[in-house]
Amino acid sequence: MLHIVNKSPLENSSLESCLMVAGSGDVLLIEDAVYAATTGNIFEPKLRAALGKVKVYVLQPDLDARGMGDRLVAGVTSVDYSGFVDLTTTNNTCQSWL
Repeated sequence: MLHIVNKSPLENSSLESCLMVAGSGDVLLIEDAVYAATTGNIFEPKLRAALGKVKVYVLQPDLDARGMGDRLVAGVTSVDYSGFVDLTTTNNTCQSWL
């Protein structure tokens, strides 16, 4: 399953809820959720812990748009829009976390 999160973990609990529920699969961070994939933020330890059970991706254009392209947490994979499409087609189902 592909879990898509678009809200910042600093303002919303969507990502935290997603990581508690997702036992496996892929998590894609888009829009303001990309802040969770940057080094030095308060959510970084939780994201690092989740890397053991889920594969975490971040939409690179959203990361770049926020000036965080050089602060990606190790173990998180960046994808472009084509990679986003690939993730939606290689996973049987998608869940958007609002």
